[in-house]
Amino acid sequence: MAAKNNTEVIIDGKVYTLSGYESQEYLQKVATYINDKIAEFKMLDEYKRIPSDMRSTLLALNIADDYFKAKNQVEKLEQDLEVKDREIYDLKHELISNQIRMESDAKSLKDLEKENKELLLNKTRLEATLEDALLGKVDKLEKPGKADKPEEKKADHTEEKKEEKPSGKKA
Repeated sequence: MAAKNNTEVIIDGKVYTLSGYESQEYLQKVATYINDKIAEFKMLDEYKRIPSDMRSTLLALNIADDYFKAKNQVEKLEQDLEVKDREIYDLKHELISNQIRMESDAKSLKDLEKENKELLLNKTRLEATLEDALLGKVDKLEKPGKADKPEEKKADHTEEKKEEKPSGKKA
């Protein structure tokens, strides 16, 4: 435990020895605060007409008022801090959730891209197979043995039509 500090301070023109575990700077700061409050009251004409014991009570009331206002402000700031901490907590969890969702979506995208690639390859193979099948049928139609026969039939029909024309002129 730290040793007590004894510090001489001046309050309202009188020297006091303050003793405490706080630093000398802190004790001087307390004395300065009290001197500032006394100086505020001395500027008021009414304060000069008040008896000494009432002055002390008025000073104590104002210091207590400052204390409770500061305490309320601290409580409000602590509540605000709790709200902000909850918001940060929620945002962190939302961020983690979004990161997990993003990783899942990235995996799904990768899987879909892989599936799309496979489908495109399959489509290309099927198109090639279809093209080969169609070309195979065309090749079969254009083979020399089969290609001559249909032309002969066309030639026969043409000759018949030629013969019919002269007979049609005689009649």
